[in-house]
Amino acid sequence: MSMIHSTAIVSDGAVLGEEVKIGPYCIVGPDVKIGDGTELLAHAVVDGHTTLGAGCTVHPFARIGGPTQDLKFKGGAPGVIVGDKTVIRECVTINAATHDGEMTEVGSGCLLLAYSHVAHACKIGNGVIIVNGTQLAGDVIVEDFAIIEGLCGVVQFRRIGKMAFLGAYTKATKDVPPYMIADGLDIEIRGFNKIGMERRGVPEESRDAVKEAYRILYRQKSPLAEAIEKMENELPPTPEVQHLINFIRTSKNGIVR
Repeated sequence: MSMIHSTAIVSDGAVLGEEVKIGPYCIVGPDVKIGDGTELLAHAVVDGHTTLGAGCTVHPFARIGGPTQDLKFKGGAPGVIVGDKTVIRECVTINAATHDGEMTEVGSGCLLLAYSHVAHACKIGNGVIIVNGTQLAGDVIVEDFAIIEGLCGVVQFRRIGKMAFLGAYTKATKDVPPYMIADGLDIEIRGFNKIGMERRGVPEESRDAVKEAYRILYRQKSPLAEAIEKMENELPPTPEVQHLINFIRTSKNGIVR
């Protein structure tokens, strides 16, 4: 049985799973779906066309599903989808997408810390950590298990690769390749994320291959096309190397280099 505080407002039409908890002064809109075991703490607002997965926690004064701030919005029913077991801390905002039927997406097992902002049509993977005060502009893609530290800014349409790490105060003006450590207002790649890869169980052979890929990309002074060719010809074709090469090849805005 769900528990709804007497001061909460849950609109007709909202769909609640089993064992959902809605705290004091929360607001749940009519087009919201909330999965089993999810808890909204006091003053949380979930509205718009929003689906929250099972086992999520939404902390006070967060707003999930608010309308896009994109001036191209012309109406319709864009929304937000959040996966299972994601924690959304105080004053986080996750805005709906811009175009009818389009979704802003946050994966499962994510942690979005206080005052972070996810703008319209962002695609956030699984296991992502976004630290206090970080701002993602519209249409940003963050791949699985990336960590973005506090007070970072990510420019619209940029991508943050799998298991990448952005140090605090970083301004991401270009795509950050998978497994790399980026830092600084004038963003630079400072190394590869050895510790993060170890924690995620990436095999030693793959870690060594990524280390060599980092050396080719950032220690040698080869043009990018030549660096890609070297990685393809000289490195073992591990999934991590293949993903890194594909990420670089498909970059529309260029990678940090």
